[in-house]
Amino acid sequence: MFDVHTVEIDWGGRPLTLETGKVARQADGSVIATYGETVVHATVVADKEPRPGQDFFPLTVNYQEKTYAAGKIPGGFFKREGRPSEKETLTSRLIDRPIRPLFAEGFKCDTQVIATVMQHDLENDPDIVAMVACSAALTLSGVPFLGPIGGARVGLIDGEFVLNPNIDEMPESSLDLVVAGTSEAVLMVESEASQLDEKTMLEAVMFGHAGFQPVIEAIINLAEKAAKEPRGHTVPDNSELEAEMSKLVSSDIEAAYKISDKQERYDALDAAKAKVKEAFVTEDTDANEAQTVSEVFKDLQAKVVRGSILKTGKRIDGRDTSTVRPIVSEVGMLPRTHGSALFTRGETQAIAVATLGTSDDEQFIDALTGTYKERFLLHYNFPPFSVGETGRVGSPGRREIGHGKLAWRAIHPMLPGEEEFPYTLRVVSEITESNGSSSMATVCGTSLALMDAGVPIKAPVAGIAMGLIKEADEFAVLSDILGDEDHLGDMDFKVAGTAEGITSLQMDIKITGITEEIMQVALDQAKDGRLHILGEMAKALSESREELGEFAPRIEQMQIATDKIRDVIGSGGKVIREIVEKTGAKINIEDDGTVRIASSSGKEIEAARAWIHSIVAEPEVGEIYQGTVVKTVDFGAFVNFFGSRDGLVHISQLTEGRVAKTTDVIKEGDKVWVKLMGFDDRGKVRLSMKVVDQETGKEIVQEGQDA
Repeated sequence: MFDVHTVEIDWGGRPLTLETGKVARQADGSVIATYGETVVHATVVADKEPRPGQDFFPLTVNYQEKTYAAGKIPGGFFKREGRPSEKETLTSRLIDRPIRPLFAEGFKCDTQVIATVMQHDLENDPDIVAMVACSAALTLSGVPFLGPIGGARVGLIDGEFVLNPNIDEMPESSLDLVVAGTSEAVLMVESEASQLDEKTMLEAVMFGHAGFQPVIEAIINLAEKAAKEPRGHTVPDNSELEAEMSKLVSSDIEAAYKISDKQERYDALDAAKAKVKEAFVTEDTDANEAQTVSEVFKDLQAKVVRGSILKTGKRIDGRDTSTVRPIVSEVGMLPRTHGSALFTRGETQAIAVATLGTSDDEQFIDALTGTYKERFLLHYNFPPFSVGETGRVGSPGRREIGHGKLAWRAIHPMLPGEEEFPYTLRVVSEITESNGSSSMATVCGTSLALMDAGVPIKAPVAGIAMGLIKEADEFAVLSDILGDEDHLGDMDFKVAGTAEGITSLQMDIKITGITEEIMQVALDQAKDGRLHILGEMAKALSESREELGEFAPRIEQMQIATDKIRDVIGSGGKVIREIVEKTGAKINIEDDGTVRIASSSGKEIEAARAWIHSIVAEPEVGEIYQGTVVKTVDFGAFVNFFGSRDGLVHISQLTEGRVAKTTDVIKEGDKVWVKLMGFDDRGKVRLSMKVVDQETGKEIVQEGQDA
């Protein structure tokens, strides 16, 4: 019944198995990948014909984690998986980026790739397994995919590169790098690093590239057994149309790309496009032909721009290949927030706002590996007005989540530890202008906003986006690329870091001819650009402020014995709620007895600290305390003198001389000074008022005593 084909290899010390033919046989491609005991099922389905007039390649990649994979039931009211988590969204992008450039030119059939995590062994991260499974499914599907690709994770533990480290090994690693590509070239890199130098990062990329070659060979072996017949796909020859169009508008395009102002340049290009439409599109032209004219115009734009850069070394806005656009930085622009910064680089601008919170503000993340708390949040917003357009405003899309995570990775290694700085940190980056990398502007703005808030980051962080123009053996690496250079170029290469080294590297390559030499040139040029940007940022603020802002909460810590935690919390939380209500401070108690008290008022913190101290501390014999009379009886008075602790002042200890009646001296509610004389045989507290001056609170020195 089943025509099952399987290949198995040893990869990174664990077995990798690829199987097809048993499950989802109606899909164009279906592969189950098993690595260790993590299982991912990937499918590919592509329409047979493109939609009429389709002007882009409609590829959708969906990575989804099922909670049953880890033996869990989803939380929430409905008890089923809901909207994609951040991990699912980021992994979908991780798979999309290296496979998208490998579909044949002109292929525009609606294509959907779905990767489903069906079993998780809690050791092997399913993102790499999903990438491999998707590559295999595409290779078997018969769609015009110029793969296969491989992918791998690279760690750096004790100075040695590790291929696909286990999840529990990653905390020890100073590098988390995912690399994907073909047998010839690297196509995608995503990473977080602890200030590693350019040489180490490049070696890590090449280590990963070599590491996934056995996977590519395994996919080819599987394809030889089970691949479907390739679909017929021809690339139309539009050379004649392009030649005619070039005669008509190439000079107009050249002139447009000499205009430095973005909007004026776009207006000039629109005029050239209208000229083309008038010449080549008539009432009798069908949608597909009209679309061909539009595509040829785009190709002509790319050739004009790319040729000019390679020939003259001058770019669209007149810069040479290594110059960074003018930078202006400003901090404290929103004085009532905890920290803020405005970062402007050319026509790209970000407002970053930092907010400090307590442990109550940490984000709980329910992952397959278990629930954990995140204390650093970075949210990136890209409103349509930032590019002078109208558009939908709503929940963040994949792009916003991906750009925010890239900036998060760049900043995260530089944050202080929780012991040093016990705050939850949230930064929001509002992109107010965009022409070039807004994610790298977010890195710079976030660094400045955190320093403005008084967060003791280890070093300022800056980011820069690099581009590439390559024709045959000629190439030019471009620093601080514009949006047009990103669209028309061959590489998007983003590097963030400090003056000491790289903290994040993201690379997407659109061609297969990127050599190690080109990557080395790009890394070196990016370092120069990064150091320049750090210098410009330092003009606004070079290090973290020594004090928190006026409106930021203060957090102080104290340690209590673990057996006293119940006393501070009280039955059903009664005591701690009362402390919070009466003092106004926020209080968090950890299982190890660490107590964090937070408030923007020092008086509130001190009041809460004193209250907690009075609960957990033991009164000392011979010390004088101020207390309140809570009850009078015939034989004396009970005084609350040490937090919730009461003691008896015997009638003979109220004052000098004989007292006939307790209420002749004191009554309930009176504030009195008492000395702790000791404890009786039953452990009851014995207090005395008569040995303390009730005016000053000082002990009365009896005749014959030492002063």
